[in-house]
Amino acid sequence: MAETLLRGAKVVVTMDDAGTELASADVLIRDGVIAAVGQGLTTTGTVHSAAGCVITPGLINTHHHLYQTLTRAVPGGQDALLFGWLRTLYPIWAKFGPEEMFISAQAGLVELALSGCTLSSDHLYLYPNGARLDDTIAAAAQVGLRFHPTRGAMSIGESDGGLPPDALVEREDAILNDCIRVIDAFHDPRPGAMVRVGVAPCSPFSVSTDLMRNAALLARDKGVMLHTHLAENDEDVAYSLERFGCRPGQYAEDLGWTGPDVWHAHCVKLDAGEIDLFARSGTGVAHCPCSNCRLGSGIAPVRAMRDAGVNVGLGVDGSASNDSGNLIGEARQAMLLQRVQNGADKMSAREALRLATRGGAAVLGRDDLGQIATGKRADLAIWDVSGIESAGSWDAAALVLAGPTRVRDLFVEGRQVVGDGRMLTVDTAALTLRQNQLARALMD
Repeated sequence: MAETLLRGAKVVVTMDDAGTELASADVLIRDGVIAAVGQGLTTTGTVHSAAGCVITPGLINTHHHLYQTLTRAVPGGQDALLFGWLRTLYPIWAKFGPEEMFISAQAGLVELALSGCTLSSDHLYLYPNGARLDDTIAAAAQVGLRFHPTRGAMSIGESDGGLPPDALVEREDAILNDCIRVIDAFHDPRPGAMVRVGVAPCSPFSVSTDLMRNAALLARDKGVMLHTHLAENDEDVAYSLERFGCRPGQYAEDLGWTGPDVWHAHCVKLDAGEIDLFARSGTGVAHCPCSNCRLGSGIAPVRAMRDAGVNVGLGVDGSASNDSGNLIGEARQAMLLQRVQNGADKMSAREALRLATRGGAAVLGRDDLGQIATGKRADLAIWDVSGIESAGSWDAAALVLAGPTRVRDLFVEGRQVVGDGRMLTVDTAALTLRQNQLARALMD
C-alpha cells in the first residue's frame, strides 16, 4: 500500500462538522484516502514536511467555462453588461475547435490548481468546428485534477428570438443524444471518481422549454446532476417574466429543475420565496462573486441562502467574465461582499473557506470530499504561511484574511499535482506559449 505522511503542519483545518483545527498535526494518506489525522503519526512510506504550513481540504470550484480562458480582457466586452458581453464574444468563440478547447481547459485548470483547487466543474455549452466535451476531459486527465464536466447546449438562435448566433446552436435531438454518449463514456458514480458528467443546457434564454424539461428527464434516468445559469442579473429576471410569465425559480421548479441533483449558477436575483424553494428542495447554488462584480450583476444573497439552509459553493466562472481563476481569491471576495451588504460580522474567514470546501462538495454531491477526516479522499492543499503574505498574522488558519493566494503543494487522490508552487504534471511554460499563440490567432 502506497503511503504519504504530511508531517508537522502548523494547523490542519479539518472542515469537519465541529470545525476542528489541529495544531502541530499530521495527515496520513494511504492509497488515495486519508488514513489518519493527528499528532505523532508514522509511516514506512514517503514523508512530506508541512512545517510552517496550513493544510486544508482541496478547494472545489462549482462553476466555470474553461474555454473562455482564451478570451480574457477582450476590449469590446470589458465594460459590458451580461447580454452585451455575450454578443461581443459569441463571434470569437465560433472560431474555436478541438485544440482551443483542450488548451484553454488545461490553462484554466492549471490556474485553479495553483490556487488550491482539486476539483472543478465545467460548463461547456458550445461545440464549434468539431469540438467535443471529450477535449476538456482529456485536458483534465493530463493536469490531474478531479473533474465534473457538464454537457451544455444552446438550441435557440437569434432567428428564433434567442441570444446566441444561429451558427452556435444545435438541434435538440443531437444535444440529447450527445449527452447520452458522454455520460456512457465518461461518468463514474463511484466514491473517489475522478470524472463525473452532468447535463447542462446553457440558460433559459438560449434553450427551449422542451429541452429544459427533457434534459431533466434524461439526467434523472442516467443518475447524473443538472446544471444551468439562473437569475444572474436584472435582464435575466425580466426575460423570464416576459417570456415565461414567472420568476426564474418558478420556471425552474415547473420544469423539474429543483432538487439535490440540481445546482444553479449565480442566483444573484433570487427573492425570498425562491430561496425558500431552494432550501426546501435541496437545490444547490454556485456563487461567483468576482464575475458578478465584473459584469455588474449585483451581490448574491448568500447570507440569506446560508441562513435558510441552501447549499452554496463557490465558482470562479469563465475567465472572460472574471479574467482570473483563483479560487482562494474567490473565497475572500465572497466574504467581503457579504460584509459590505450585511455587516462585518455576517461572514467569517472560516465560513468563506467552508464555502470553498464543504460547501462545494455538498453542491456537487460529493460526500467523499471537502473535509480532512479518516476515510475521505486525499484531496489536500498545503499553504505556506511563513512568507510575507502572512507575516504578522495572529491566526494562521484565517487564510482569506491574511495568507498566500498560491498553494505550495496540492494532492489529488493522494497524488501530488503541485510541488513548491510549481505544476508537476504539465509544462506550464509550453502551455502558456501555445495559449498565447491561439489567442493571437483569434484576434485576426
